[in-house]
Amino acid sequence: MILEDGSSIYESSFIVQYLEWIYPQPPLMPSELDDKIAARRLEVLCDGICDAVVLTLFERMRADPSSEWLSRQRRKIEGGVREIARLIGNQPFAVAEHFSLGDIAVGTATGYLDVRLSEFDWRALYPNLAAFSARIEARPSFATSFPVAQTISDKVV
Repeated sequence: MILEDGSSIYESSFIVQYLEWIYPQPPLMPSELDDKIAARRLEVLCDGICDAVVLTLFERMRADPSSEWLSRQRRKIEGGVREIARLIGNQPFAVAEHFSLGDIAVGTATGYLDVRLSEFDWRALYPNLAAFSARIEARPSFATSFPVAQTISDKVV
């Protein structure tokens, strides 16, 4: 994230913390401790899913990709999405009764899956998560910042 003075901050949890400092209202973190833990749990889970997707992309670019490695990453992705669907259930928001970090994490991860791992039809497997994702994607903040795939041309060895 490029700041007004031209400097930058990076890494999603640092960016969220920065946004909370600069724009404390409405808060991105819930006020109750159990809800804070739930929101951070979703953030970490979604980060892990996205990390496994990135590792999958790079492994696929290798001259001789490891099927064992790809299977391991796929299990992480599928298990993570299954857990997100379980945690979300049929709630209108990821955590508590308000839009929060949990919603951002889940919306970002599902959007990234659509862009980078489109063959994984998580929407068919988890209709409750698909409905949640559709609601999040309809928010102006998500609708105007939809992820797109970049072209990676650097060789992976």
